[in-house]
Amino acid sequence: MQQTLIADRLFDGEQFHHQLPITLEDGHIRAFDTVSGVEPIKLTGTLVPGFIDIQVNGGGGALFNADPSVECINTIGRAHAQFGTTGFLPTLITDKVEVMQRAADAVAQSIAQGCHGVLGVHFEGPHLSVPKKGVHPQSHIRRISDAELAIFSRNDLGTKVVTLAPENVSTEVIEALVAQGVKVCLGHSNADYDTVVAALAAGATGFTHLFNAMSPMGSREPGMVGAAIESRDAWCGLIVDGHHVHSAAAKVAIYAKPKGKVMLVTDAMPPVGMAQDASFELFGTQVVRQGSRLNAVTGELAGCVLDMMGAVNNSVNLLGLSLDEALRMAALYPAQFIGNQAQRGQLSIGAKADLVLLDQHKVQQTYIAGHLVYQG
Repeated sequence: MQQTLIADRLFDGEQFHHQLPITLEDGHIRAFDTVSGVEPIKLTGTLVPGFIDIQVNGGGGALFNADPSVECINTIGRAHAQFGTTGFLPTLITDKVEVMQRAADAVAQSIAQGCHGVLGVHFEGPHLSVPKKGVHPQSHIRRISDAELAIFSRNDLGTKVVTLAPENVSTEVIEALVAQGVKVCLGHSNADYDTVVAALAAGATGFTHLFNAMSPMGSREPGMVGAAIESRDAWCGLIVDGHHVHSAAAKVAIYAKPKGKVMLVTDAMPPVGMAQDASFELFGTQVVRQGSRLNAVTGELAGCVLDMMGAVNNSVNLLGLSLDEALRMAALYPAQFIGNQAQRGQLSIGAKADLVLLDQHKVQQTYIAGHLVYQG
């Protein structure tokens, strides 16, 4: 079915246009600036590219670790669609290999069934550093084995991201993962600068939630943070919720990195899209929501109640970024990281019809492959 939308403004990923018609057909963008056939739908607000979140642990009351199933993935996707996310990687934190296998099967089924928004999977662990484990369960942190390598080597998982600590995974293994199509991110690590640089040379291309759970930057020991900021090629995920990273530190990273190499992530947990007082259990530990902050009862930050629209707004209000750059950090740059920029992250002829209608900095409508999946 063909439909033409005309919003007050349209942001194509590079610039804003006023009342530019956009025609959608068969899940893709077919034309701009033409109106033919059916009456165009006029929209109040700004149409922008759909957001892409590469680190989503949960939402809508569901947690991927607790229920690695297609149903759980769909619940998470529906919750985040309310906030403009049209593509995401269900994220499994450190867990047993049996849970990893179930998660991989669920993602493969979701992709095969064409579930809206599922682009792949992110395994955050289990090959991490105990000193920088955060809320990841120490009992499941381990060296990589053939069982995990078999999961990471599957070719039915879409985009595969694996977060690991390079001091615990050899450069030879990193090279092998990259050869299997895995996008290796570095994080939850106490590695020194030289170890991080070696991992980048072996093919690692990203850093998971920059600054958080990684060796800090010092004047004589740059650590993982220093290596991440120095790298001209690696992408950095950044949690802009006002709790995980001080605004000054976030600004330094954005100013220092080449444009396009810092992308917004949510690290979202089950309370996203739920009531303010929602709490949940993570590996037997109670996690409590206090406003916009999640803490385990043992004190650690335990993921986020951040959504992508909130991350965009915070990037404007807390970091002083322009709206267009914040939108690129939420859409274009993550699309480039996963190598999908021809189809997602910007509005161009032939791209997927993944769009979000914004009004007063809130999501009013979300379209995935041309289907209206959320109406505010």
